Amino acid sequence: MDGIDSSNASPIDFPCRYPVKAMGRADANIEQTVWRIVSRHAPNTDTKDVQVRPSRNGRFLSVTVTIIAESRTQLDEMYAELQSHQAILAAL
Repeated sequence: MDGIDSSNASPIDFPCRYPVKAMGRADANIEQTVWRIVSRHAPNTDTKDVQVRPSRNGRFLSVTVTIIAESRTQLDEMYAELQSHQAILAAL
């Protein structure tokens, strides 16, 4: 070993474009909720970087926001907030 502690090494090279995806019920204002959380953690994100896709039956929405990720900590904090919100069923 060369003395570098790789236990906290990230496989991601920062900064980079990174898609953040969250899913929730279509009737729960999920797009606005995801945007509010993501833009708080990545304030330079543009609304043109948001994609919304309905599920086959239209009951759920998948919201993907592509951000410029600056650090693992930024991503961890963003995902923690997304996952803790009652309207968000899953965050990837």
